[in-house]
Amino acid sequence: MNALERRSVAALASVYAMRMLGLFMVMPVFVLLGEGLQGATPALLGLAIGAYGLSQALLQIPFGLLSDRVGRKPMIYLGLLLFAGGSLLAGAADSIYLVIAGRMLQGAGAIASVLMALLSDLTREEERTKAMAVVGMSIGVSFSVSLVLGPVLGSLWGLSGLFYVTAGLALVALVIVGRVVPTPRQHKASADALPARQMLVRVLTEGRLLRLDFGIFALHLVLTSLFLVVPVFLEQRLGLAGSDHWWFYLSVMATSFFAMVPFIIIGEKKRKMKAVLCGAVALLTLSAAALLLSGHSLVGTWAVLFAFFMAFNLLEATLPSLVSKEAPAAGKGAAMGVYSTSQFLGAFIGGALGGLLQESVGIPGVIGLMVLVLLSWLVVALTMPAPGYTTSFVVQLKEAAGGSYGAVDQCLRGLPGVQDVVILKDEATAYLKVDRQHFDEQSLAGLAFVRQGSNS
Repeated sequence: MNALERRSVAALASVYAMRMLGLFMVMPVFVLLGEGLQGATPALLGLAIGAYGLSQALLQIPFGLLSDRVGRKPMIYLGLLLFAGGSLLAGAADSIYLVIAGRMLQGAGAIASVLMALLSDLTREEERTKAMAVVGMSIGVSFSVSLVLGPVLGSLWGLSGLFYVTAGLALVALVIVGRVVPTPRQHKASADALPARQMLVRVLTEGRLLRLDFGIFALHLVLTSLFLVVPVFLEQRLGLAGSDHWWFYLSVMATSFFAMVPFIIIGEKKRKMKAVLCGAVALLTLSAAALLLSGHSLVGTWAVLFAFFMAFNLLEATLPSLVSKEAPAAGKGAAMGVYSTSQFLGAFIGGALGGLLQESVGIPGVIGLMVLVLLSWLVVALTMPAPGYTTSFVVQLKEAAGGSYGAVDQCLRGLPGVQDVVILKDEATAYLKVDRQHFDEQSLAGLAFVRQGSNS
């Protein structure tokens, strides 16, 4: 990357991380600190935890499409202001209903797709995969940090203080977008980075992608439900004060993160991704079920959560990569838009339904929901075909006579390792989906219709 690209990627990754911190920081402490709110019940506390997911799920793709019309930065400013406004509303609230409204307003700032589109505008095709990987790492780190910061800041400033901190993070992110992130001269209609309308139907009818969408839905449903249970276990059953939860989460997250790395390497390098994926879902299912037995032992609870988050971190890291590989050529943006919508919808249902079950059945009901959903996912994972090992490759084309690229499409599809081709005539660009083990870039060198400097 050149200096401008590095600055853009670092700034956008930090904006993304601040926003995720704001959404997740309340999760590990909300059930405990929210009990004092007027009208609070287990069902409403669960709804408040997951409420942001509903507005995120509804507005994620519309925000991305609107940014094509009015610009990326205006939509990011609007999203961050909505997020800050929701944080301030929730912070000032003494009623659970106002906190729910604040959480929904936070989620209405659904700028994830816009940030990815802006990242596309500011980076070259050959650097985009690296750029998105950096943003992905920032999301993982921010989630882990939120589990540590939430209990610390909650013990110091209470639930209102946490929401005010998240409002401050949104305002800092506003400054970074305005002062540090460059304004692109024009929007790149990169079908590989934007949720293009014409790709949505294809993505929504692709069985492999739908299985992965169900996976991220289940993963975040279970994650949100988990935080209705674990804080109660730690404080009420194990006598661990809320102010001390941070070190418990820190030790679990740090060790589980390093433990999952070898399995990612095995899945990618040895092409054993289906086995790794199914193993992780099975481990997640077993650890969720084991919560019923471990809730009276600190060591037992730590061991169960270590297994849970090792599997969770592994799945959180691999699922986006699998979606990217399974997406049609030039359809990555649409695929990731549906994937993100499924993720946030899972968070909403996990909080809302988990809260209802906790109120009516108790903690066993919440754990039962988690196990049932994970068992369903395990069946889906076991019956899915082995995922592909493909990557995107972009070819810049010379203008075709009369704008007809039929022969070009046929020629590219005939190259070894090429599985799919989409040609954007207006951009004179071809998006290829290729298997790197069988595809040789040098095979493009002798083709008369390829411009010099095509990039992967």
